Parts: sequence; structure tokens; C-alpha cells
Amino acid sequence: MAFQAVGKVFYYPVGPVRYQAGEAVVAETARGLELGRVVGVLDVPLEAAGEIKASIHRRVTRDDLTLHFRNRLRAAEALRVARDRVAHHGLPMKLLGSEYTLDGNRIIFYFSAEGRVDFRELVRDLASHLRRRIELHQVGARDRAKSSGGIGPCGRECCCSSWLREFSPVSIKMTKEQGLSLNPTKISGSCGRLMCCLRYEYETYRQLRREMPPIGATLRLPEGNVRVVAQHLARYTLTVTHEQLGTFEVPAGRSLVGEAELCPSCHSPVCAVEPELEDLLEPSEESTPSQESTPSREASVEGARKKRPRRR
Repeated sequence: MAFQAVGKVFYYPVGPVRYQAGEAVVAETARGLELGRVVGVLDVPLEAAGEIKASIHRRVTRDDLTLHFRNRLRAAEALRVARDRVAHHGLPMKLLGSEYTLDGNRIIFYFSAEGRVDFRELVRDLASHLRRRIELHQVGARDRAKSSGGIGPCGRECCCSSWLREFSPVSIKMTKEQGLSLNPTKISGSCGRLMCCLRYEYETYRQLRREMPPIGATLRLPEGNVRVVAQHLARYTLTVTHEQLGTFEVPAGRSLVGEAELCPSCHSPVCAVEPELEDLLEPSEESTPSQESTPSREASVEGARKKRPRRR
């Protein structure tokens, strides 16, 4: 189940009450009781599900919904007070949001900052104003973009705010593997970090690169020996260079790695024959019938005349 629309998924054991995907429930967390929604029901052992939380208490009632919406209004007011206190203390931090637990005993504030911030005095100040237990959580650049949302370079809503529940590590190696430009403005998202979508097709590009001859390899073509100078993974083609023909592009599956065979008479490149066709093009001596064992046409006709029955 998840406690946010596009939040991390947590696993809870299934008790005697069966829940369906999409149902709103009240579950126990490390911060207390919170309202969440069932994402799906898995029929797997508890060991395979990973980290297991405590339990699901009940389905959401009308009173729970009323309390939940009331807490959202109180959280907005608490956020306004917290921003005033941050400005009063002059702390280099930006508050992003706040939320109450379902029982209303705890307030969680989310903020972003360039470095570490000493907010102990701020916590005591907020506790005296709001009369609740205060928690402050610092989030990174990706979580900041996830909470605020936005439009990516592709023109669609950011993946992190629309459907991506957890972040996966993205490195510059993935950009190089896909042959993309290393211009930071083209490979960075709204958060200023490498775009999450660079990981989506990374394994596919790795597989394609393993199947294609590497750059610098010598290939055997009907035109002769060529050398690979570039790979085009999306088109599955190679750019090769020839001593007489120059540079041209060929399909990756058309070439064979190795030296081309030369004709002994004219010393021109000879295209290799496929192993499956050798038996058809050059039949073996055992399968070729000899002239002695093959009857002539005249003998076959004479034998047919002897076997033909006479008419009466």
C-alpha cells in the first residue's frame, strides 16, 4: 500500500480481513496511524515481500475522512506559521510541505537546503507555537521536483510526479552507452540531475552493443575488407571505411568479423559461403552417383520393352 498518490509502496501482512486494490485503509506506521490506499494484493511468502510493516487496522470510515481533511487544513496553516519562523531565525532552508498524522499528535515538515542546517532552535520554537510534536525531514533535489511537479524536456509531465514511485540511480555512463550528447542542458531534468528516463532503455542499448562488432574491428564484406568507424544502435547499422570505396553504411547483420578471402587468380575479395549452403553447392563424392553404376538411357528403354505385356 502507499500513503501518497505517487509514493513509495510498503508491504503489510494480510490478516483475516481481505482488502481489494484501490481501497482506503488506516494502517500503522512508524509515525503513528496514517491513511493510505491499497495498491495491490500479492500472494507471495512474507520473506519474498521484503520489509513488512506492522498491520492494517481497518477500512476508512466517514469519521476518518473527516479527520483527514481537517488535518490537511491544519497542515496548511502550520506551514504558513513555520515559514514565518524560518524567516525569523534566518535559516537557509526552503519549506516544501507539511502533513499531520491521522491522530493529529505529530506534524512533519519537508524542506530542502544546500547543506546541513541546524534547526534545533526552530523545532523548539514550532513546538511552542503549534503544541505538537515536530519533525523536519530534509529532501533532495529529486524529491523536491517530485513534490512540486512540472513538465519535462519531452513536453510531458515529469515521471517522478506522475507515475514513478521510487528513484533508481542514474549515471553518466548510461548517457555514453546510448550515444547521447553530454550537454547538461539536454540530459538534465527539472531537478537539475540526470533525467530518470536515461535508465529506461539502458539495458536494451547494452544488448545491442554486445551484438554488434566493436569500433575498430575488421569485417569481411563482398566489397572487401572494411573497418568499423561508428555504430548506430537505433538503426542497427555500422559505418565502415574501405580503401577504394571510402566510407559507407551497412546493416550490422550483413558483415562477418575476420579477413576476407581472396581469389587465387585475380586476387579480388570473395564473399564467404554460408556453412549451410556448402553441402548444396558442393555435393560430396559419396552422394554423387558414378557413371558405372548409372544405367544408360538405351538400357533403360530396352528393359521397359521387355517388361511390356503383349496385346492379344
